Parts: sequence; structure tokens; C-alpha cells
Amino acid sequence: RARLDLTAQSLSLQTCGALGRLLPGAAPFAAVALGDCGLSEEGVKLLLHGLCSNTTVKCLDLKGNNLRTVGAEALGKLLRQNKSIRSLTLEWNSLGMWEEGFSFFCQGLAANNFLQRLDLRNNQINHQGAGELAMALTQNGSLQELDLRWNNIGLLGGRALLNCLHRNKTLKRLELAGNNVPGDILKAVEQALDHNQDREAILSEAQNQAYILRKEVLNLKDEKNKQFLDFMDTVDKQKEEKAKSERMSAARVTQLQEALDEQHSIINSLKAKLQMTEAALALSEQKVHNLGELLNAMKQEQTSEAECHFRELQQQKQESADREGKLLRDLSAASEKNLLLRNQVDELERKCKVQQDQLFQVKQDLANTTAELKLRAVQAEERLEMEKRRFKQSLEDMESLRVKEVDHMTQHIEASERSMQDRIQRLETIRISLEEELSQVKAAAAAERGQAEEELIKARSQARLEEQQQLEHLKEKLRLMTESRDEAQNCCLKQKEMVAEAQARAKQLSLNADGLRRRLEELQQDLNSKEEEKVTEVNKVKVELQEQIGHLEAERTAQDGLREKIAALERQLKALSNNHREALLDKEGEISLLLEKLRMKEAEISRVREEEAQRASFLQNAIMAYVQGPPFGTQSSRK
Repeated sequence: RARLDLTAQSLSLQTCGALGRLLPGAAPFAAVALGDCGLSEEGVKLLLHGLCSNTTVKCLDLKGNNLRTVGAEALGKLLRQNKSIRSLTLEWNSLGMWEEGFSFFCQGLAANNFLQRLDLRNNQINHQGAGELAMALTQNGSLQELDLRWNNIGLLGGRALLNCLHRNKTLKRLELAGNNVPGDILKAVEQALDHNQDREAILSEAQNQAYILRKEVLNLKDEKNKQFLDFMDTVDKQKEEKAKSERMSAARVTQLQEALDEQHSIINSLKAKLQMTEAALALSEQKVHNLGELLNAMKQEQTSEAECHFRELQQQKQESADREGKLLRDLSAASEKNLLLRNQVDELERKCKVQQDQLFQVKQDLANTTAELKLRAVQAEERLEMEKRRFKQSLEDMESLRVKEVDHMTQHIEASERSMQDRIQRLETIRISLEEELSQVKAAAAAERGQAEEELIKARSQARLEEQQQLEHLKEKLRLMTESRDEAQNCCLKQKEMVAEAQARAKQLSLNADGLRRRLEELQQDLNSKEEEKVTEVNKVKVELQEQIGHLEAERTAQDGLREKIAALERQLKALSNNHREALLDKEGEISLLLEKLRMKEAEISRVREEEAQRASFLQNAIMAYVQGPPFGTQSSRK
């Protein structure tokens, strides 16, 4: 935005009215300078009335306009209503002469909470005006700089301003030169202002720390939300896998049910064939052959299932070995990261030491500069005293001379006094410039110290975040290991169920064989009854029966062999289950060892954290001691 500068230009009432109509609202000016314009009371009133509703002007300069009661009242109204002006210059206006107007101006200042800089130099403010100004300052909460040089405040006004500084915590700069205020009150005012500045610095540091903590809390919340979403994704995946496994198991159950139905149909057909053995024994031989084929198929199925279980166990062993290798790698990576963090902490400590050395050098430089200033001031005072003595001697010598020479010497003395005054003013300007350089050096040192503290805080927050991420990663790995162990246990349970189903099938086959034996015994009884009825055909029937008995004995021997083979298969299944249990126990022992290693690593990490916390606390205590300790430069200046 532009700057409206009308300094030292005479403005009529019409131009003031036009400016008053232009300034309300969002005028295109950020600063308005109307110094030494000779404004009338009505013109000032119109201008300030236009600025009451302005929202863009930040700086207003009205010095040297001889404002009176109407102007002071308009200024008070402006301070009550305007919320954009941050700097107000009222130098050379004699506002203190008009008590009612100045009191109204002070009331507006008390109600304002946006003005930061106020210049009231050369306004003939007496101790009463200073008291009203002090009352306004106790209620104002935004003013940071107040310039009251070259007024008539005096002792009572200085005390009133000093008392108001005990309540006002925002004022950082108060200029009281040329007001006949005693030195002890000036020193007390400086101490109060220094206290306000220290309080403001502490508040800014606290706000920065709170902002950093808020950022850390938000980051932690985001990380927790991400972890929760990842956990929900894993739960959904596990649910999907579980549904798939249930579908597969349902399909297997249907297949087994179909196989059982087929076996039931086969058994029914075998029963029908056994009932038809009286008509044809050849059909019984075919049925026995069919039973042998079915038994061979069952053997092949059992062998294939045993091979599948063995392959699954080998795959589980390989997966567990791979997981152990991954865990060991992760542990090595975590140890390396811890070493890197320690190196970073050591580097930060070195940087802090270097910055402390720099701060100590800056203090020494400040002390040297203050000592030089003192020496220069002493030398200047000695020169002044020597020159005064010389002038006195010259005056005493010249009193005996003629009147003309006395006049000439008096003129010469006046010229020399003027030159000395000029020299004194130059020395004062040099002193002010040196004080400004000292303040700049102090500000630079404070900024460097704040940067160092911010770097320490950032390094600590980064180390904490990395350690938390590592711990969460290790916890996720432990959870995956426990899930894999649960899956292995579920597989073992499924294998046990398959073994139980195979045993149930074997029992059913043995029951079917017993039924066949009973049927054969019944047939033998029927044949014996037929032999008694038909003696002629006994021999033939005996031969046939012997042949049948031989076939049946062969079938019995075959069934006994099948039973022995089933028992061997059951033994093999038991051995496989025992081996699987031993493998599970070994895996559980390895998991317990890994957990112990993780605990040891967590203990080491906690120990490293404690060491880092101790180092950080030592550094913080050192920094706080350095900050709380009064700098050497301020002590020497106060002395």
C-alpha cells in the first residue's frame, strides 16, 4: 500500500473535508504523514472522524499542528474506535496545556488495545497529565513504546509512571529524558522495563514450546490413526483369509461326504452281492476284488496326505527361519540407528559448546566496549574541566586589560562555549549510537541462543519419533510371529482331525469286514442244513464249500494284511504328529529366545533414553543458568 505524505503543506478546511471523506473504510494508504501542516480544529476533527472507521492505515503522523482541546477530544475518539493504527506521532502539539482535552485523550488510550507506539515529545505535559497517562497505561494492554522526552513531568509524574509499570506488563520502552525526573526513579523505570522485556521473551519462548508440543501431539495423533487403519486393514485381510479357509474346509467336507455316500452305496451293493452268493459264488470273488481295489485307493490317499503334511511342515520350518533372519536384521538395523542417534546427540552437544563459547566472546566484547565508552566519557569530562580552568584563568587575566579587550574576549568566550556545546552534543550522539550497537549485539546474541535451543528441541523430537517408530515396528513383528504360531497350531489341529477321520474310516471298514464274516457264517450254516437234506450232493457241496472256504481264508488273510497295514499307517501318523509337536516346541523355544533378546534390546534402548534425558537435562540446566544469570554488559551499564 502507498504512503500519503503531506508534511509541511498548508491544508485548507475543504482539503481536510475531502481527506476525511476519502479515509473511511479500506483506503489505499498504509501510512498518513500530516506534520507541520497548520491544521485548524475543524480540519483536524474532520480528518480524525474519517480515520475512526479506517481499516488500513497503520501509521499516523500529526506533529507540529498545535492541537488543542477539540483535537485532543478527536484523538481520544479515534483511539476508542479505530483498530488498525499501530503508531501515532504527536510531537510538538502542546497537548498537556489543555487538561480536559488531554484527560479525554488518556481515556481513549485506556480503551485502545491496538496501538503499539506513541510519541508525545514536547507536549508540555506536567505531573497531573503524567498521572492521567499512568492511569491509562494501567488499563492499556497493547502499547510497547512511549516517548515523553522534553516535557514537564517532574518527580510526582515520574513516580506515577513508575507505579503504573508495576501493573502494565506490555510496555518495553519509555523515554523520560528532559523531564526533571530524579536518577533513582529513572533507574527504577529502566529496571521495570527490563523486567517487562524479560517477561515478554519468556512468554514468546513458552508460546514457541507450546506450538512445538502441539505439532508433536498432532503428529502422534496422525501416526496413531495410521496405525489403527493399518490394523483394521490387517483384520479385514485376516477375516477374508478365514472366510476363504472356511469355504475350502466346507468344500473338503462336501467331498468327504460324497466319498462316504459312495462308500455306503458300495457297501449296500456288497451286501446285495453277498445275498446273491447262493446263486453265484463268482460274484463274491468279484466283490472281494473290488474291495481290494478300494483298499489300495485308500492306501494311496493316505500316503498322499502324509506327503502333503510333510511338505507343509517343511514350508513352515522355512518360513520360521526366514522370519528369524528378518528379526535379526531388524535388530541390527535398530542398533545401527541407535548409534547414529548417539552420534547426532554428541554433535549437537559440540554445537552447543561452540555456541556457548561464542556467547562468552560476545560478552567479553560487550564488556570491552563498555569499558572503552567509560574511558571516553572520563577523558571527555577531563577535557571539559581543563578547558573550563583555562577559560577562568584567561578571564582573570583579562579583567586588568581594557574594556575593549574585555568585550572582545567575552565574544571569543561565547564562541568557544558554543563550540564546546557542539562537542558535547556530538559526544551524546556517539554515546547513543554506541548504546544502539550494544542493544543490537544483545538482540543478535538472544536470537542465536533461541536458534540453538530450537535446534536442540528439534533434534530431541526427531530422536523420540524415530525410537517410537522402531518400537512400534518391533511390536508389529512380534504380533506377526504370534499370529504365525497360532496358524501353525491351527494346522496341527486340522491334521489331528484328518487323522481322526482316517481312523473312523478304518473302523467302518473293520465293521464291514465283521458283517461279511457273520454273513459267511450264516451261509455255512445254511449249507450244512442243505447237506443233511441232500446226502447225494454232499460230496459235491463239500468240494465246492472247501473251495469257497479257501477263497474266504484268502480273503481273511488279505483282510488281516490290510489291518496290519492300517496299524502301520496309524503308527506313522503318530510318529509324524510327535515330530510336529517337537518342531512346535522348538519353535516356541526359539520364539521365547527372540522375546528375551527383544527385552534386552528394549532395556538397552531405555538405558540410552535415560542417558539422553540426563544429557538433555544437564544442557537445559546449563542454558537456564546462563539465561537466568545477568549478562556482564547490563551489570556494567547499570553501575
